[in-house]
Amino acid sequence: MAGQLKEVRNRIKSVQSTQQITKAMKMVSAAKLRRAQDAIIQMRPYAKKLQEMLSNIVSNTEVESGNSLAVERPVEKLLLIVITSDRGLAGAYNANVIKLAKQLIREKYPTLQSKGGVTIWSIGKKGYEHFAKNNFTVSDTYKDIFLNLTFDQVQKASQAAVKAYLNKEFDKVEIVYSEFKNAATQRFVSEQFLPIPKVASSGNIAKSTKADFIFDPNKEELIAELMPKILNTQLYKAVLDANASEHGARMTAMDKASENANELLRSLKISYNRARQAAITTELTEIVSGAAALQG
Repeated sequence: MAGQLKEVRNRIKSVQSTQQITKAMKMVSAAKLRRAQDAIIQMRPYAKKLQEMLSNIVSNTEVESGNSLAVERPVEKLLLIVITSDRGLAGAYNANVIKLAKQLIREKYPTLQSKGGVTIWSIGKKGYEHFAKNNFTVSDTYKDIFLNLTFDQVQKASQAAVKAYLNKEFDKVEIVYSEFKNAATQRFVSEQFLPIPKVASSGNIAKSTKADFIFDPNKEELIAELMPKILNTQLYKAVLDANASEHGARMTAMDKASENANELLRSLKISYNRARQAAITTELTEIVSGAAALQG
């Protein structure tokens, strides 16, 4: 009985220590989330407007040399930029991003995958580790971006993707990431990066859209200069979304873990008290039985 009590006490101490860790991690993630949330909220309207403007320009401009990033060609080689986190303990966050990437390959590009035509650039260590372990063609060049998350670091990945597309190393580039909604909600999405998607418009809509733009300097020069910069912003926005989503997912996961620890502690304390009561009852019974034997 004494051994059982000691075992329950050790389990209670272990759960309490774990709970202290989960509470501390929740507080750290909450602080990081506030900064990450501010960054993406400030960035999102700017990036959205730039993307709309770029898509409108592409949709209403003939495909010239300055518009080569909008050229659609048969997809024989695909690049997936998959954005995960560097660390775990974030619930199903990383698993959901990886699941979406694999689902995208399985449903849209199964033939390419069987021919070895799918390449993954992983931003974040968790994605790289998973795809490398499962024999995907994956690059580790940009997996450490979150160690020093700046626009310049993300821009290097964007510029490399643009260069690879222009050199026809890839015929299409897609991004898979988690779009931040709030601390408890993320939306896992895939979006086309290259070629630049066009706005579906027709008739009066197309004509009215064309009238919105006056080009100065000339159209070709402006587009050639503007496109890469807007693409840099688009990828940076996706990385900021993923960063905020990670901290939100981790904060939620650690909060849930702390709640589960409370429930487990209540259960263990009840078990401990029952075992103590049983031990006391047994000792009293032995004392009474001994006294009765002496009197007899």
